[in-house]
Amino acid sequence: MPNIKSAIKRVNSTRVTEERNISQKNAMRTAVKRAHSAIEANADDKSQLVSFALKKVDKASQRNLIHSNKAARIKSSLMTAAK
Repeated sequence: MPNIKSAIKRVNSTRVTEERNISQKNAMRTAVKRAHSAIEANADDKSQLVSFALKKVDKASQRNLIHSNKAARIKSSLMTAAK
């Protein structure tokens, strides 16, 4: 554990940021999984779930939680499966 006041603050802020990032990343993964399962089941609300998942992927890419190429891959696979 750090002894310097600024280092203690930095540890706390890093922890908070890490928790926020993990939460947003998990929400994105869940949205993508729900969209894929809705596409496979041919659910009525699949277009809404796909658009929500695309939004989550875009936000994660925008916040540098995932690489932009990975975001493009995920979006491409969703759109291909939704056809």
